[in-house]
Amino acid sequence: MRNAALATLVLLGTAAAASAQQDVQVGASSATMGELAGQGFEIKAAAPNGSRYVVFMQNDTSAYACEFVNTTQTQCRQIN
Repeated sequence: MRNAALATLVLLGTAAAASAQQDVQVGASSATMGELAGQGFEIKAAAPNGSRYVVFMQNDTSAYACEFVNTTQTQCRQIN
């Protein structure tokens, strides 16, 4: 049941981030969850980190770790 709730939370966050088009300028390899989902990245795992979640997204050749604060605030950085 908890996994279903987490998956729903992450999907809502991805949709909201995509519609809000919030860009977080962290470095050359930063993006939002919405942008990554639009580029074909898939959510592979999520883990709680205090009041936030760390969401791992991956496509064929790249991976990102995203700090999910709420549905309009995410920060993703490339990890490979």
